[in-house]
Amino acid sequence: MDNGEVAILKRALLREKKARKVAENLLEHKSKELYDASLHLREANGRLENLLTKQGTPLDSAFINIIDPYVVMDLNTKVVNMNTSAKEFLGYDHTQDDIYLSGLVHPDYIEYTAESFQSLLQVGILKNYSAKIFTKGKVEKHVNINASLIYNKEGIPIAAQGVIRDITQEIEIKKLLENQKKQQDIIVENSPLGILLIVKDKIVRANKSFIELLGYTEVELSKLSLDDISTLEDNDLYETLVRKSIEEDKSFTIVRKFFKKSGETLHGKTSISSSLDEKGEVSYSVALIEDITQEKISEEKLKASEERMGTLIKNLQMGILLEDQDRKIVLANQKFCDLFGIPVSPETLKGVNSAQSIHKYKHLFLEQDSVVRRMEHVLEQKEAVAADEMELVDGRTFERDYIPLFNNGEYQGHLWSYNDVTLKKNYRKNLEIQKEKYGSIIANMNLGLVEVDTEENILMVNQSFCDMIGYSSIELIGNNAKEVIQIVEKDKEKIRKHTTKRLRGISDSYEVAVKTRKGDQRFWLISGAPRYDEIGNIIGSIGIHLDITEQKNLELQKENLLIELEASNKGLQEYAHIVSHDLKSPLRSVSALASWLYDDYKDQLDETGRYNLQMIQEKIEGMDKLISGILKYSTVNSDALENKEVNVDEVIKEIKEIIYIPDNVAIKIIQKLPVIKADRTMVHQLFQNFLSNAVVNIEKPEGLVEIDYKDQDTHWEFSIKDNGVGIPEEYHKKIFEIFQSIGNNERSTGIGLSIVKKIIDRYKGKVWLESEIGEGTTFFFTLIKNHKN
Repeated sequence: MDNGEVAILKRALLREKKARKVAENLLEHKSKELYDASLHLREANGRLENLLTKQGTPLDSAFINIIDPYVVMDLNTKVVNMNTSAKEFLGYDHTQDDIYLSGLVHPDYIEYTAESFQSLLQVGILKNYSAKIFTKGKVEKHVNINASLIYNKEGIPIAAQGVIRDITQEIEIKKLLENQKKQQDIIVENSPLGILLIVKDKIVRANKSFIELLGYTEVELSKLSLDDISTLEDNDLYETLVRKSIEEDKSFTIVRKFFKKSGETLHGKTSISSSLDEKGEVSYSVALIEDITQEKISEEKLKASEERMGTLIKNLQMGILLEDQDRKIVLANQKFCDLFGIPVSPETLKGVNSAQSIHKYKHLFLEQDSVVRRMEHVLEQKEAVAADEMELVDGRTFERDYIPLFNNGEYQGHLWSYNDVTLKKNYRKNLEIQKEKYGSIIANMNLGLVEVDTEENILMVNQSFCDMIGYSSIELIGNNAKEVIQIVEKDKEKIRKHTTKRLRGISDSYEVAVKTRKGDQRFWLISGAPRYDEIGNIIGSIGIHLDITEQKNLELQKENLLIELEASNKGLQEYAHIVSHDLKSPLRSVSALASWLYDDYKDQLDETGRYNLQMIQEKIEGMDKLISGILKYSTVNSDALENKEVNVDEVIKEIKEIIYIPDNVAIKIIQKLPVIKADRTMVHQLFQNFLSNAVVNIEKPEGLVEIDYKDQDTHWEFSIKDNGVGIPEEYHKKIFEIFQSIGNNERSTGIGLSIVKKIIDRYKGKVWLESEIGEGTTFFFTLIKNHKN
């Protein structure tokens, strides 16, 4: 039975109750009249008794038209009289059968009936007696009886009368309503929705789901209103919905933010239905609350995702066009408008029929009709298409992708994406050209190229490699490199190590000795690098092979020459010492003889004789210096350097004490000279040669030699300045060569500055000079700071 039928039954029951009330009032009134009449006729008991037993009496006429069944029975419950309604209801006729009402009572109600009858006898009246009885044919009926006693003239009860009301349908409706109420209570209590009953803004009842939802007890909620535990995002909207709900007698739904007892919040979709009283005011309201917090979060995430997607589409570097199933534009981005020169914003394209617009813009394409036909074919097939290439009349090239959109198998539209690939296409074209170009170069270059996989199987070789090894490309490709290329035994382990390195992604170079197909031994320089696939996995290696046999032979010759040169240098050094000793011995003898002659005969010799003996002495000293200088020059590069800390100030002081310094010449140190790390003997020779050269070339009355230095990053830079005669520019480089000197100074051997140059070279330095004739010369030289022996 649905709710509509229940409502109809309720209204019918209400009308029936009102009718019964009227009938009961009428019965009581008639009963009272009858009782009053009986009092007036007490004297005629016989007549009253006749009234109870005879048909056609005023009693019949009084109650014959009562709607409800009416019965008069004696005190043994035997029916004495009954109206037509009673006969129809009970199915019996007292004129034909003896009817005892107590025999019609359902067994479950016999005890209750006996108690009620005793109450009637004692009180004289019985109200709202309800029981279940059997009518004729054993049909169960629920009845409600109001009865009273009938007394004789002595006031003794002699009979009872009553109105029977059939309440069977009412009981059934009541049970139905009770069952429905129980069902509703079960539904309410077990509903996943929170349910509230609100009276005068107070929560009078809450179901289990709502209590669990917010964490309040029912007692706590009874002290609160809906506004105490929730708030609205839009109060004006709420007031509008409330007014509209009252006016139209409809429920309304709004989202409220609810506050849990724990302090947390949730979003609840709240549906409110209100019941109005006769004054049109809200008597109570029922609120259904559905927790949509997760939906709200999901909605916000979806909204944010849509915003991000929209931003992404708008900023994509490709044209995007989304169309519905009717080819009306749903979305386009700025790039799409830019690609096709559409002079409006993407938003204004929404709703435009692109099937008509394509004819407006087809003139942009090189093959207009072909582009339109292709588009129609793609739309008809409704299958994804990637990288459809379209050439434009302005020289650009577009790639177009098509993606059909389906929802539950139903076609909803499609997405076009356009990408300008002009640069990509040109690059690809140029790449092909370059590939052909460099492929030709690789094939014909003098470097052997080999490509192998991770198992050393040969995948590709160029002609140069074939020439180097003596095999054709057909004989090499597909074979294993270790089996075809004959590596000499001593280099096989080297090959294995470097192959392992390449498999780890390491590139390197190394030399190996191999044998060609003819058996000739050749030397190769191999540069190997790993080869990767598109996702970065090593799939093999590439080797470039250079035949360095000639270079290796030259290196071997060089090593032999160096050995020979070293032996020759050693012999020359020994020879220089021997020559120096052999030459100095006779010179010392001649010097001694000349000295003896001068001492023994200086008084007998004239001035010319004494001068000649002195010249002999000086020439012998010059020859001795020359021999010593040659010996020093020959040993400068051969002597081992003993680098240690050397105080240059102290070296200068020592030199000043041993060299000849004319009286008119002064040596000045501009600033304190540094302590350097070098071989002390070499530093001594270096400064001695510079200073000796400076002091002997000063002809001015007041000669001056100045020594200074600068601290550079990696070198010490020294300068020795004099105010001597100066050096012509053409000699600025020559003077550092052996046996090169300026002028006729007999003290100069032409070796000193060449020794200086060799020492400076050993210390990775430079030497140069600045000079002006008649003004003087400044020598500059540098020495490396951290020299390794």
